[in-house]
Amino acid sequence: MEEPPPFFEDVPDDHKSGYVAIVGKPNVGKSTLMNAMLGEKLSIVTRKPQTTRHRVIGIHSAPEHQVIFLDTPGIIDPRYGLHDAMMGQVKGAIRDADLLLFLHEATQEEPDTQSLQQIGDTPAFLVLTKMDLIPQDQAIPLVESYTEMRAFDEVVPTSALDGQNIETLVDLVVDTLPEGPPFYPKDMISEHPERFFVAEIVREKAFQHYHQELPYSIQVNIVEYEEREGTQKDYIDAEIVVMSESHKGIVIGEGGRAIKKVGMEARNDIESFLRTPVYLNLHVKVKEDWRDREQLLRSYGYRS
Repeated sequence: MEEPPPFFEDVPDDHKSGYVAIVGKPNVGKSTLMNAMLGEKLSIVTRKPQTTRHRVIGIHSAPEHQVIFLDTPGIIDPRYGLHDAMMGQVKGAIRDADLLLFLHEATQEEPDTQSLQQIGDTPAFLVLTKMDLIPQDQAIPLVESYTEMRAFDEVVPTSALDGQNIETLVDLVVDTLPEGPPFYPKDMISEHPERFFVAEIVREKAFQHYHQELPYSIQVNIVEYEEREGTQKDYIDAEIVVMSESHKGIVIGEGGRAIKKVGMEARNDIESFLRTPVYLNLHVKVKEDWRDREQLLRSYGYRS
């Protein structure tokens, strides 16, 4: 008989585990909430909507439980192939989840009926985000509107900024999950490779520095990632893909100043994340209409 994985050892009989998808429209605070629950920055965060493009896995483990959080792209009406792929990530996460955290920004008074239609009858918590921006009783009409449309197992007002109800939310999630062994070793925080997070950090800095529509036409790929021994810095070669020569000029900037600034800030965050010094080389490639080219979407990891 095949031996169980070593991370199954010493697991209590009542151990709980399961998948929890974090869903909602763009910019409601999904990535910020997951980072707060994990106590670790895994998902990149910017003020721009549609920052999250992939289903990002974050693993929260304790001796008695393991929660696999799935941070998902915002629910939207697709306009091109990349959007279709992003919505595929959302639907896959909903399908795989034992529980949904359905997020709504507390300052927005109208229910998000579009996202509500996507989640079906999967068990769900209604999680109000950014509660630090309004008095608590101001959210009551919104909650009543939602509960008239659908049953929620819990309603949890939260603020990732001041930590309001973050621990309570995690405890409620754990209480709801089924009993079962862990899916991953308890010291893992994600199943994504390091190069995935490196590319996400570079893309985060690009989102923060370039204006208006340009970030949405940017893709970041890691061309080479070499871990070097001794006193040498790890070497990372990353390409920033854009859709036109004019975009390329904006990304590089006059005298290369724009891309140098992005690279410097990305390198600092990458070194903090990897806990090792790195040499980061950035260059720009033009791939016209990459967001609608099926072969490129597959090669960039948006299609399976």
